[in-house]
This record gives sequence, structure tokens and C-alpha cells, in this order.
Amino acid sequence: MHSTAVAIPEKIFFKIGEVCDLTGVQAHVLRYWESEFPMLSPQKNRAGQRTYRRRDVEIALRIRELLYDEMYTIAGARKRLGQDLRGASKLKVVTPDMVSPALGPETPPRIVAQPLLPSVDEEIEPPVEASSKALSTDQIDALRGLATELQALLELLGENGNGAIAR
Repeated sequence: MHSTAVAIPEKIFFKIGEVCDLTGVQAHVLRYWESEFPMLSPQKNRAGQRTYRRRDVEIALRIRELLYDEMYTIAGARKRLGQDLRGASKLKVVTPDMVSPALGPETPPRIVAQPLLPSVDEEIEPPVEASSKALSTDQIDALRGLATELQALLELLGENGNGAIAR
């Protein structure tokens, strides 16, 4: 899927020229991509210069890959990138100790898709009965105190009418 590997420096912000060097495209191309891909949205500093975060650089690299390597159209790349980004929330980091010993200890961590729900074939554990997890008197008192504090906070929020806490 990802044919070219680019080492992104360990920085918080990148200027547009640095992103151009990393992606291999000119600045006007990056600015055009910003208009076509809403998920690519660098911030602007006080001087009005674009400052890209690491996530923006990764998205720009993925856009370049979709357009130039995988030959997607702009619309197709936008759709695919949206799918990729939505799928990223389902990813789980797998460390080497979680992998088969046959792969060896030198295997770097990787990200794999993790289903949100069990498949039909998997067996689902029954819920734990409430009686087996009974709370102690101290825990019940602590929860009641927490509920009282939360109720007071809700009343404060309700007094302003706009959801802001009164000061």
C-alpha cells in the first residue's frame, strides 16, 4: 500500500518549504491540495505562514501516494483518504511481545485493524452478574458524594443558560 518510505523529522511544526521537500511537490500543489482535501488543514502563524503539524505531513504524503503512485483521481483520492482516516480509529498497536516468537524479537511494532464487534463465529462472554461485583459501603458513599458534586456542577452550568460555568 505505502510504496515510498519517508523519514519525517521529529519536529512539532513544519514550514511549507520543508513539507515540499518531504513530499516532492511544489508549494502551489500543497495549497491546491488544501482546497481539495479538507483533512489537510495546516494552521497559520501570526505572520500568515502555513505551519504543518506531523499529522498534516503524513496526510500530504498519503495524498501524494494516492495521486502519483496509485493513480487515483482527486475525487477518488479524497474518498480513499477519508476511508483511511476513519479506519485509523480502529487500529491497534501490536508490540513484538504480542507477535509469534517465530518472527523474532527484532520485529518492529506494527498497526493492525481490530474489529469493533466480535464476528458471528466468536463466542461472546455473558455479562457479569451484579451480585458478584457488589460494592462496599465506602465505595457506595464515595459514589454518592461524586453524584452530589456532579449535580452541583450541572446546576452551575444551567444557571448561565449557555453551557459556560459561572465564575
